[in-house]
Amino acid sequence: MPLDNIIIHNLGIEPYMQTYQAMHAFTKNRNEHTTDEIWLVEHLPVFTQGKVGKPEHLLTQSDIPVVQTDRGGQITYHAPGQQIMYILLDLKRRQIGIRQVVSYLENCVIQTLAHYDIVAYAKADAPGVYIDHKKICSLGLNIQHGCTLHGLALNINMDLTPFNYINPCGYAGLEMTQLNHYVSQIDLNEIRQLLTDQFIKQLLN
Repeated sequence: MPLDNIIIHNLGIEPYMQTYQAMHAFTKNRNEHTTDEIWLVEHLPVFTQGKVGKPEHLLTQSDIPVVQTDRGGQITYHAPGQQIMYILLDLKRRQIGIRQVVSYLENCVIQTLAHYDIVAYAKADAPGVYIDHKKICSLGLNIQHGCTLHGLALNINMDLTPFNYINPCGYAGLEMTQLNHYVSQIDLNEIRQLLTDQFIKQLLN
């Protein structure tokens, strides 16, 4: 199968567990011939806790549900106005490792933000993408049978208040930011196109 053959789905807005279960079903049922996929989605408000997440990073109880997941990392927040990109890749077939995939995800966000003349960067000790010490993109992955699940969450135009109810990604006092703090006119279709184009470019280089 050609490695540049990737199916992209734009799922719109979905409840977190609906996408989570579909992602796991896809991975469980795939085989060495299954085409890799990228899923673009926004979620209804939810806190998601990583598989080694510590409950003390939830600082304030609210009516926002908290869901335990099997991705890496600690607790984070999802809501409409945040663009999520899940990557369902066969790493064995592509002969790449998890550390490379993390870098590809970070770099695709950095290049997407560069399109808007925003200087962003990654940190070796804290996965994600940052602008001026503020975090704009979180990421977490899981590997099953040599295939990836989960991906990245890029803050675009959302209510950031619930991030104050947690230690984002396990870091006390970490300030979150989003694209609309830097760009007045936002075209979500353009952002989705940039993210997927830049990620696939990283993947094929």
